[in-house]
This record gives sequence, structure tokens and C-alpha cells, in this order.
Amino acid sequence: MNNMQLILASSSQTRKELMDRLRIDYQSIVPDIDESPRGENHADDLAKRLAFEKAKFISDQHPNAIVIGSDQVAWREGAPDIFMGKPLSNEKAIKQLQANSDKIVYFSTALSVQHKASGFERTLVEHYKVKFRKLNLEEIERYVEVEQPLHCAGSFKCESLGISLFEEMIGQDQTTLMGMPMIKLCGILRELKILVP
Repeated sequence: MNNMQLILASSSQTRKELMDRLRIDYQSIVPDIDESPRGENHADDLAKRLAFEKAKFISDQHPNAIVIGSDQVAWREGAPDIFMGKPLSNEKAIKQLQANSDKIVYFSTALSVQHKASGFERTLVEHYKVKFRKLNLEEIERYVEVEQPLHCAGSFKCESLGISLFEEMIGQDQTTLMGMPMIKLCGILRELKILVP
């Protein structure tokens, strides 16, 4: 399948940057799906459904392509059924970071790889967690103003200044925290005979 078209079903700039690391040809197409929860009781279930639906939406349009979908849902310790969305405004980002202060925040990051023509489909969820240090309001406001993490679940960018907000990062693959588990993706692509590296 090494000459197969590869499509990333995403509008995320971070996911595109992660794909660029692989130095393989791909294109990015935005999937038009409703990302609202549908009564899911755990972040894993929501992330998995959304990653699957993103990949399926594009795979249905491009059945001969290998399509990659990914989604991430964040939640605070003790509340896997209360999902943290993208803040979309400075005010909401500040509130989210105030609530995250001195807490562990968990990330359920789902990956779905589909090739409709052959019937191949693999969907999984990886986990990562971050322990926030105790943050004061001035630090939070300064961070939000500089970084503008308004399209990031949890209101931070770990690959940038967001690292300054943490006490500890716990997980096997930091790209899981960034929004797409690349170690798992590389394994699946190799299964599909895509040469990585």
C-alpha cells in the first residue's frame, strides 16, 4: 500500500505538524461531523467515537485512501464523565486553568485508521496525564495572553509555553498529549506497508 493516498481527517495545525514529522506525503481534509457528546459516560468513549467518525466521514468519500482520524477529550481527576472542551475565549481559558490548578488532568486521545476499500479499520485510545502546579491568577492571565490556547482542550500547549504550568507529565508518548498518538500510528502504518521511516 506504499503508493496509497494518505489523508489526515483533521483541521488541527498541531496534528498536521505531528504528521509532518513522518516525512511522508499526505493531505489534510476537514471532516464535517457534529462533535457534541451523545450521552457518553467516559471521556474514552467520546474520544473513540469522534476519531472513528472523523476517519469514516473522509473514508466514505475516498474509499481507496488510508484515512487517519484523531480526537482528544480532557477530564479532571475523579470526573471522567465531565469533559473539558476547547475554551474558545480568554475568559473560559482562565477559568479552565484556575480549575486545573494543583490538579491532575487526564487526556483520552483516540486514533482511528481506516481503509474502506480493503475493510481495514483500527480504532484505539491512549492516555496521558498532567499534574498542574498551583497557579495564581496573574500567571494564568499572563499565560493565556501570550499563548492564546483557545482551541486546546485543557487550555494549554504542552509543546510550547504550557510546559511552565506543570509539576509533572505522566505517559508513554508525549504526542498523545499533543493530540495524536504517533507511536501507535507509526505501528499501524507499518502494518499497512507504509514505510516509516
